[in-house]
Amino acid sequence: MDDFYVSQSRFSDPGPHAGWLDGTPRTIAALREAASELVFHYWAAGDITEHGFPAARRAEITLRYATDMWARLRELDPAPPGRPRPPLNRIVGCCRDFTLLFVSMARHHGIPARARVGFASYLMPGWYLDHVVAEVRDDDGWHLVEPQLPAGFRDPVDEAEFDLFDVPRDRFLTGPDAWTAARAGDLDPALLVVAPDLDVPFLRGIPYAWHNLVLDLAALNKHEMLQWDIWGALDDSVSLPPATLARADELAGLMATADVGQLRAAFEAGDVRVPPVIRTVTPPEQHLAEVVLR
Repeated sequence: MDDFYVSQSRFSDPGPHAGWLDGTPRTIAALREAASELVFHYWAAGDITEHGFPAARRAEITLRYATDMWARLRELDPAPPGRPRPPLNRIVGCCRDFTLLFVSMARHHGIPARARVGFASYLMPGWYLDHVVAEVRDDDGWHLVEPQLPAGFRDPVDEAEFDLFDVPRDRFLTGPDAWTAARAGDLDPALLVVAPDLDVPFLRGIPYAWHNLVLDLAALNKHEMLQWDIWGALDDSVSLPPATLARADELAGLMATADVGQLRAAFEAGDVRVPPVIRTVTPPEQHLAEVVLR
């Protein structure tokens, strides 16, 4: 059911900026390149103020909807995506935002696209870092596209040039793949982290694998959530009860083989369905707030 992933979600919909996106490139390669110029990561290059950003611009990481992100980008630079943007003309955000903007552009041009939440081993040697990439469908099926990294990115593990248009599935583990590998003993769950030096128990290991599994199910259902959103069965527990482990095993197995209809049916369950009001824990202060989704 590719039509499901061609239509916009309430999160990826450009709204009044759709006409503006008519000026964006139409190939996956060019859209990926354009997306990589739209966001400045809020922590990957150190404190944003060291790069000329006012501290107040950290608030841009809470932008949830593509229509608001496109509005801010147009304020910063009225040229449509597809041209180089100086860092200060990009929104402050993270991997999810690179991906959402790529997916918004791809769907705008009729390309089936969706976000995938999981863990990448190509960002820091020895670790699987919390990450979000895109997945697009062409004549050869679904393949992973990395919207965040610049062209010519080299794998820090072996310095080889990395395929940003077809990310190997052993280098980016989707939520269900990471969960299954960790539960089977094929991957040390201690390597699954938001960041190695972030000493918050909930943000590492099996608890965070469960978090990303649910966020990935939401993304497959076109609910492209912020990485720090929590709802339903998600909380800040550092030890999962047996019932949650069994539920995660069940979902991971289903997500590995399910079609769109099955994924949508699974998402109707109360423990994973995104409700009208969620909680979000915004970094770096871990500020907890309720959010009414629109």
